[in-house]
Amino acid sequence: MTLPDRPQQPDVRRSAAAAAAQAAAAGEGAVVPLAPTERFATRTAGMTASEIRALFAVASRPEVVSLAGGMPNLAALPLQSLAREVAELVDVDGMSALQYGSAQGVPQLREQICEVMREEGIEADPNDVVVTVGSQMALDLLTRIFVDPGDVVLAEGPSYVGALGSFAAYQARVVHVAMDEHGLVPELLHEALESLARQEIVPKFLYTIPNFHNPAGVTLAHERRPRILELCRRYGVMVVEDNPYGMLGFDGEVHPALRSYDPDVLYLGSFSKTFASGLRVGWALVPPLVRDRLVLAAESATLCPPSFTQMLVSRYLSHHDWRSQIKTFSENYRERRDAMLAALETYLPEGCTWNVPDGGFFVWLTVPEGVDTKAMLPRAVTARVAYASGTGFYADGFGSRQLRLSFCFPTPERITEGVRRLAAVLEAEMEVVRTFGTPVRPELTRGTQSPSPDTT
Repeated sequence: MTLPDRPQQPDVRRSAAAAAAQAAAAGEGAVVPLAPTERFATRTAGMTASEIRALFAVASRPEVVSLAGGMPNLAALPLQSLAREVAELVDVDGMSALQYGSAQGVPQLREQICEVMREEGIEADPNDVVVTVGSQMALDLLTRIFVDPGDVVLAEGPSYVGALGSFAAYQARVVHVAMDEHGLVPELLHEALESLARQEIVPKFLYTIPNFHNPAGVTLAHERRPRILELCRRYGVMVVEDNPYGMLGFDGEVHPALRSYDPDVLYLGSFSKTFASGLRVGWALVPPLVRDRLVLAAESATLCPPSFTQMLVSRYLSHHDWRSQIKTFSENYRERRDAMLAALETYLPEGCTWNVPDGGFFVWLTVPEGVDTKAMLPRAVTARVAYASGTGFYADGFGSRQLRLSFCFPTPERITEGVRRLAAVLEAEMEVVRTFGTPVRPELTRGTQSPSPDTT
């Protein structure tokens, strides 16, 4: 296995006009200093805006069917009841809800989070829970406290774009390990670990989404879970488990978390998919030594997570049947999944393949050879359908034949129409390939894109 190159120092440049003007004023051959606002830290070399963000500004128009963003469908929430909870929270507990709070999180909510995790087989101490502004913040802070520039992080290929953005921001080197229809492949993980060991490299951690993976939609087989944890223990590699979709299974089964097998696993959870993403309440369950550093990092980032949103989530968990609400969400998403699978079967041309997710939000689609999903995206948006191209989910430029389709937000009717439009665009691309041959792909570019609500 060949490792990616170490991150290069950024080539920080002034605008051409500004540089020319300063050089002319200073005289030929003079060294022109950077302006104060141009002296960025080297780690910002890994921070790049999403190349498709501008297209999604167009994709948000009502005439465009967006199968791109992983936005939960909130129509099933009891909004009137929640409105009363908000009013009562301000009326009864406003003096504390609107005040600064603990950097570790509201104690009652941390106790309730342990109850939620018990559904996945996790027995936890509330003192080991750190509440964060979404699980993305927890992932970013964990990367900050563990990763030095050039350190290796293992991640599934493909992987969550928000994780790749954090890894790039802290100048980690990402080594992808391939998955199949049963999730991360233990034999390939073993090969990667052994290859790195021969180079005297110990990865800082394995980042994994075992349940209803984003973006691949697959679930790690139960029999593989102990094997993967055993391999990581043998090679001294920590495991970071990200599990935002774990309770959104379509057959009623809740898969056991990796953390339920091993108390040393760092577990990330979120209420964004099972309650409301706009509240931005997530958490990390970590050993005490990690917890102390994570709290210090959280204090430097936000001082403390918002008490108001934490207390609202706590009231929701106390006063509402949150298990039934999750079941309602899962039933809605299953209906949308079925609509997408039926449309793919009906409309997509020969040569396309896709997985059948048993939970979560996403279908991972592979298109025929010669079609570049990143290059095709502008033409798809012109045809009034949007998706997330596969290259954004790899740190090494791969994924040009893949794309992610999200079925969580549009209605079944809109999903069907979106797939029909996508199929027409694919047919046109394939006709070009048949006529002119497979185009020469541009050289793969390394680096990842920053996440946005369109690619969560």
